[in-house]
Formats: sequence, structure tokens, C-alpha cells
Amino acid sequence: MRLNQEQIAQFEREGYVFLPEVFTPEETRLLNAEAQRIYGLERQEVFREKDGTTARTAFAAHTFSEPFRRVAAHPRLVGPVEQLLGGQCYIHQFKINAKAAFDGDVWQWHQDYGTWSRDDLMPEPRAMNIALFLDDVTEFNGPLMFIPGSHRLGVVEAGHDLQTTSYPLWTLDHATVRRLADQGGLVAPKGPAGSVLMFHCNLVHASPGNISPYDRSIVYVSLCEVTNHIRQFKRPDWIAHRDFTPIEPLADDCLAELIRAPAAAE
Repeated sequence: MRLNQEQIAQFEREGYVFLPEVFTPEETRLLNAEAQRIYGLERQEVFREKDGTTARTAFAAHTFSEPFRRVAAHPRLVGPVEQLLGGQCYIHQFKINAKAAFDGDVWQWHQDYGTWSRDDLMPEPRAMNIALFLDDVTEFNGPLMFIPGSHRLGVVEAGHDLQTTSYPLWTLDHATVRRLADQGGLVAPKGPAGSVLMFHCNLVHASPGNISPYDRSIVYVSLCEVTNHIRQFKRPDWIAHRDFTPIEPLADDCLAELIRAPAAAE
């Protein structure tokens, strides 16, 4: 899959592009069921909310789940990122954010490259996120919020928030967020399960808590151009990966193979 010129122009101008229904309902149901299984595992990669029970995020699922191994190398995700970054990429980070109904907590205002540069010594912002909706994302269940154009400002000053949520984050203060939002506005891309969001690693973003009765799981594959790999390894390798091998994209029907497999075995 490749982006057209209009989509590329939007990405460069706004810092993100929304691609509706990239994955089929059957593919998305397979992945959502696998995400629910993973949330129930007692593994170090699965962070809980402050209540100690609700899943918040599951890191590195592609290393212990076959469906997500295939997602991490899926051409519908890898192709557009490599198109924009102009070269082969490796997986810097892979996570599934749960944002569970009623109990999913906030993700504070931040830039991902702010963390990657400070904690991992990633040299340049030649990396980005590509997010796959596993549930319908609405105005009610904690959609991502972006400040369009904020990626063009470079790395913004941030503080290390160790208190607000169960997962530490380099976050922007209220005055900075207000100033940037007054300049660029706010958007919250929404759409059906199977849709994809691509956004620049310097784009300022956040998401509110989910007090609705509807779950909102999103898979995030953070890809980095291979020569721009991280230089510092203080975070666990299941959070900031140390395998800089270029991704070899799989076939487009790699998930459909898993869907067909049970029927073939009957």
C-alpha cells in the first residue's frame, strides 16, 4: 500500500494522515481477540492501570504472538512508513494500548520523539507511529487528540511525569499545550475498527480517559529508519528494541492465512 500525493501533503502539513478501513472486519476481529487474550497474561510486558488489574498497555506483543508478529511486518503498515521516511525501517517499539471501558486512564500531552531522544538517544526524528484501530474509535471512548502542525516545532521542553498514571512519560505543561492548541487547534481522528492513523514522532498528542462502556484498543507500531537507530539502552529491550534488522514485509494476505487456517484443519 502506498500513499497518494494528497495524503503525503497532508502528513507534511498536519503531521498525521487518517486511512479508514485499511484492514477487513475479519482481520480486525482476529487481532482484537488476540489482544484480549494478551491483556489477561501475567507478563512483564503487560502494564496495568493504577487499579492494578485493568490492562493499560502491552509491549512487544509481536515477540510472543503470531498474529501480532504478522501485523508488525504487514505491508499495509510498513509500506507507507518506509515511503515517507525514504528507506528501510526497524521496529523501535510495538505496543497495544487497551483504554478499557470505564477504567482506561489518560495518556498525557507528549511527543513520542521527546522520549525516544531523551531516554533512548535516537539521533533524529526519522521515525513515526502507525496506529491500527482494533475497536471503533468515537468521541466517547478516549480518541487520540492531536495538535496539527506541532511536529514542525522540533522537540518541545517537557518534564518527566512519574505520578499521573502508572506509566512514566515526558509530558508538556499546561501553558505549553494551551499555547500550541491556540496556534494549531485540536483534532481527534475517529473511525471504524480496521482504520489506520499515521503520525509524526514529534506531533503533540494525548488521549482522555475512557469512562464510556466501550473499549478502545489500538495497536501502535513505532518504526525508525535503520541508520537512525537508538544509541542508548537504559530501557528494557521489550520497550525500546535493540534489533535494528530491516523489516521484511510479509504478504498482504498474511492475516487472512490465520483466519483460513482453522477452517482448513476441519
